[in-house]
Parts: sequence; C-alpha cells; structure tokens
Amino acid sequence: MAEAVAATLHDGGVAVDVRPARDVRNSLVGWDVVVVGAPIHSGRWHTDAHRFLKRHRGELRQMPVVVFGMGPRGGTEEAWRRFRSQLDRALAKRDWLAPAATTVFGGVDPPKRAEQARRDLRDWDAIRAWATDIPRLLPPAAPAAPAPSAGTGA
Repeated sequence: MAEAVAATLHDGGVAVDVRPARDVRNSLVGWDVVVVGAPIHSGRWHTDAHRFLKRHRGELRQMPVVVFGMGPRGGTEEAWRRFRSQLDRALAKRDWLAPAATTVFGGVDPPKRAEQARRDLRDWDAIRAWATDIPRLLPPAAPAAPAPSAGTGA
C-alpha cells in the first residue's frame, strides 16, 4: 500500500522516498510531509509504526503527518468500526500527534498454503484517491520535497 501511495504522489509531481518505518533512523529534515502506514494485528498497531513515531516525535510535531491503517479483512460494518477504533486508540496514546489526515484501508490475509484462498479487501482506487489529497498538506511555499511513506509492508 505504501508503494501505491508513493506512486500516486510521484505521478502528481511530488518527490517521494519510500522506506520501511524501522529503517528511518536519520533526521526527517527536508521532508515536507510524512505518511505512516501500518497494519493492525490482533487489535495492536504494528510495533514499527509505534517505534517510528517515538523515535521522531520532536520532528513530527513540526510537520504534517498523515496516517493510514491496514487491516480489516472482514467486510462487515462492525469489522471496519472495530478496526478504526483500534487505530484511533493507538494514535490516542500519542497526544502530541495530530495527524492532518487519517484513514483505514482493507487488508489482506497473510500468505498461506497455495490451496487456501486469501481474503483481500485492499481497494486500490480508494488508496490512490486518498493519496491524491496528500499534496494539499504541503506548506504553500515549499517545493515538492520527499514525502516518505514509512510503512511496514502489505
């Protein structure tokens, strides 16, 4: 999903740098917006997302941050409500963080044996449509600098 967000931004003329959250160790100086996406498993947001936010807390307080969660693999309204609530709880643990945008996307079952069907609720059109709105979060005078999408994979 991070790659789809990045491709959409790139197609819109934004310079993009996509990295796994766990690999972003250096300063975020020079980035105009940060996109953080991570799955929720068993009611918990991925550890790499938590660690990324903790590691870069000071810098993230000074720049736009957008967040997406990946996960519901059931198509019921209740599954989506539960998932959104889990993401909201994970973000609420960081009262310093005020994402400029937050959304949830459907997830996909992890790879299984070949004979088992995988549920896949990823809506690529919705993902691209959401990513199209991200550039409006850039400061007006800022050039299109790298907008990292720090994800954990999906």
